Amino acid sequence: MANKTEELRELDINGLVHALAEAKDTSFKLRFQLAVGQLDNTSRLREVRRQIARINTVLREKEIAAAEAGETT
Repeated sequence: MANKTEELRELDINGLVHALAEAKDTSFKLRFQLAVGQLDNTSRLREVRRQIARINTVLREKEIAAAEAGETT
């Protein structure tokens, strides 16, 4: 788990935003498959939801770090 988070922390803001868009798109597709009864691996929904949370957390960390750097300058 920490390995996934570390990989996200290495990305820049644009990379994180792109990864977030992809994860949300995947989440939508999985939820649609679940609704129509085509989803076999329902645990994938949980994985994608957690990935979205990880990306949002790293984005927020970078936002806070940028704000603190701006205050001290």
